[in-house]
Amino acid sequence: MSQLTYYFSLSLSAILIENFIFVKFLGCCPFFGVSKNVETATGMGIAVTFVMTVASAVCSIVNDYMLGETYAYMQTVVFILIIASLVQFIEMFLKKSMPALYESLGIYLPLITTNCAVLGVANLNVSSGLDFIGSVIYGFAAGLGFTLAIVLFASIRERLEYADYPKCFTGFPIALVAASLLSIAFMGFQGLSIF
Repeated sequence: MSQLTYYFSLSLSAILIENFIFVKFLGCCPFFGVSKNVETATGMGIAVTFVMTVASAVCSIVNDYMLGETYAYMQTVVFILIIASLVQFIEMFLKKSMPALYESLGIYLPLITTNCAVLGVANLNVSSGLDFIGSVIYGFAAGLGFTLAIVLFASIRERLEYADYPKCFTGFPIALVAASLLSIAFMGFQGLSIF
C-alpha cells in the first residue's frame, strides 16, 4: 500500500468508518449542546477541527521527542495541557474577531478543553503508532468527521422543529432518537473497514 493510499484510507476511516460521534461516541457534550442551528454547529466543528489537528501535531512531537517511553505515564496530563492552551488561543481569537460566534458557542467553547474526542484523537495517534504526518492527517480527518456529524445533526434538529411527532418526545428525547438513527446509518460504513 502506497503512502498516499494509506493516508487516504486513514482519512476515510476517521471521517466515516470510525466517526468519533456516531461510532466511538466521544464528544457528545458539544454535539448535543451546540447542535440547535447549523451556523453554530459549523463554528463549533471548525474550532474542534482546528484544535484536533494542531493538538495531534503538537502531541505527536511532544510524545516522540520529550516523553518517549520514559515518561509515557505523563501523556494524558501533558496532552490535556496542550489542548487547554490551544482552546485558550481559539477563545481569545474568536472573542476578538468573531464576537457573535463566540457568544453563540457560549460555555461549549471552553469545554473543548475537556472534550473527550480531542483527547481521544491524541491518545489514539500515540497508541496506534502513527508518525507525525499520519497523526496530523488523522486529527484533521477526525475533526472533519466531527464537523460532518454535528452539522448533519443540527440540520435535522432544525427540521424537527416543524415535524409532527408525539408530545412526549419534545426536546431532548427526539434529539436522542435522531442521533441514534444517524448512528445506525454511520454504522453501515463498518463494512468499509480498511485496516
